[in-house]
Amino acid sequence: MNITVIGATGMVGSRVVAEALSRGHQVTAVTRGGTAVEGTTPVAADLSDTAAVVDLINASDATVIAVPTDRTGGSAEPVIKAHRDLIAAAPTGRLLVVGGAGSLLADGVELKDGPGFPPLYKPEAEAFSTVLGLYRASHGLDWTLISPAPEIAPGDAADHYSVALDSPAGSFVSSGTFAVAILDELETPAHRGARFTVAQ
Repeated sequence: MNITVIGATGMVGSRVVAEALSRGHQVTAVTRGGTAVEGTTPVAADLSDTAAVVDLINASDATVIAVPTDRTGGSAEPVIKAHRDLIAAAPTGRLLVVGGAGSLLADGVELKDGPGFPPLYKPEAEAFSTVLGLYRASHGLDWTLISPAPEIAPGDAADHYSVALDSPAGSFVSSGTFAVAILDELETPAHRGARFTVAQ
């Protein structure tokens, strides 16, 4: 497949690129600065450039958007707006969005609203809860949103992983395992028009 990864040098995006290349896929690596990523076709584009993103999605067999919000105190609104504008533009290609764990449910309550949720991650959690709602309300898009386990950290892929829909499948997932799950979903779609989550 020809796979585009937007946010190709981040913790998740870089592992998705590596996993896709290891499986023999062609990869277009999209970053704001057009950073050269070995084995890929580098492209400079920002998620907020809706026309460019739509062109990339429509030219690919599948596109992964792995762009977090600004965790340095900036507003999360630009990421919400970028996804809202992208949905309105109605790309025709397959789209997999990397979301957050804060919108997962425990006893019917989103994790972001439960006790002990880290304040640092609350704005991003709120943002991706909104983004999930936008995709669920959309029509005609070929989308999937994947949420990590409540804890995600750099690390190699585990031998296996567990899958759930709207409640955590476990407490932890490594970035390597997360990337494997993303490529498995792209190669054998099982959650079109839905959100799912993975843990190891």
